[in-house]
Amino acid sequence: MHIAVIGTGYVGLVSGACFAEFGVDVTCVDVDVTKIEKLHKGIIPIYEPGLDQLVHKNIKAGRLHFTTDITSAVEGSQVVFLAVGTPPQADGTPDMSFYRQAAKDVAEAMNGYKVLVTKSTVPVGTGKWLREFVQENLKTETEFGVASNPEFLREGAAIDDFMRPDRVVIGSNEERAIEVMKELYRPLYLIETPIVITSLEAAELIKYAANAFLATKITFINEVANLCDAIGCDVHDVARGMGMDNRIGRKFLHPGPGYGGSCFPKDTRALTTVADQFGVETRIVDAVIEANERQRDAMIPKIEKLVGDLSGKKIGMLGLSFKPETDDMRESPAIDIIKSILAKGGSVKAFDPVAMDEARHYVEGIEYAKDEYDAIDAADVLVIVTEWNQFRALDMERVKKLLKAPKIVDLRNVYEPDDMRELGFEYVGVGR
Repeated sequence: MHIAVIGTGYVGLVSGACFAEFGVDVTCVDVDVTKIEKLHKGIIPIYEPGLDQLVHKNIKAGRLHFTTDITSAVEGSQVVFLAVGTPPQADGTPDMSFYRQAAKDVAEAMNGYKVLVTKSTVPVGTGKWLREFVQENLKTETEFGVASNPEFLREGAAIDDFMRPDRVVIGSNEERAIEVMKELYRPLYLIETPIVITSLEAAELIKYAANAFLATKITFINEVANLCDAIGCDVHDVARGMGMDNRIGRKFLHPGPGYGGSCFPKDTRALTTVADQFGVETRIVDAVIEANERQRDAMIPKIEKLVGDLSGKKIGMLGLSFKPETDDMRESPAIDIIKSILAKGGSVKAFDPVAMDEARHYVEGIEYAKDEYDAIDAADVLVIVTEWNQFRALDMERVKKLLKAPKIVDLRNVYEPDDMRELGFEYVGVGR
């Protein structure tokens, strides 16, 4: 089977490379000439563990191609994925201009039956709109199918999520389109992956609902952690006792400075916007969004607890990306925490294994370190913001010597409080 993937951002590039690994002939399309030229040279524009090897392998095998020519890509494909960006606008609604342009380009290139599949996260009703829009813009009258195939890729674990997913959701109101999509995903039948067949609208809503629920779970345990701080007990004990209940589950019960990234903030706001359009209240999701913003503000008093007034204080910060194994800085808690420190007169020297170049686009006025120990040299306090594995086994004797005073604010609960205090550190975690 030959497919085209329109958009070589995070979702498009990962999806294209993984489909190629299934043995499918994939052409990835982007309007960005520079990006395509780099991909031809094997230069990957995003950081995702294992993606560079997968891309190189399938380029060499002749299954993965890159082009700016959308017409040739569409003409030679049976399935066309729309995986362009839908970034949030000021009012929370997704910007659909890139999607609309891609749909127009695809419509004008249609030369026979194809299934047009939305991979981007889009508002409910987009699939219905896509059918009408493409029909109006066809240069040559032809039949085509429309489907929604939302992605559930975790940054840092995207390849495994694609190759061994919890489920694959295929939304369509057309049997022919469903059969084509089931054939495309046939390799996953061999590992008994559940294939969920729904209407277009249900598939579009599943993505928003899933992310909003996970964001709610994170926010809930953060509020419990704040209560644990007030009471004087350990949130890890509470989370473990909760998570053993199979109705609740253990995942996403890890307190911290709040969720971030490209999905949860955008999708929670988009879900409330969709609900408003249909006259439906979303009080729980509204509260989650508000509570997540408050959680970031609540991290600053933890630092002040150890160093007092932040004016003139030097903060050694480890971690900038919103989670480990990615360079994604979008909505990262580190951004708000840094801005608050600077606003209070403090200074920040930070280190992140991969996100420092990207961070320069989001924050100004901080110093970047060559490694984790350089970041904390002569600092008043060490603040851990992202739980990269290399921060989990720091040489604590060296850390103690480098810091002005042995003080750690661990916003990801990487270390055990008792262990740190036995080593002579003043230690503050989240809910511990």
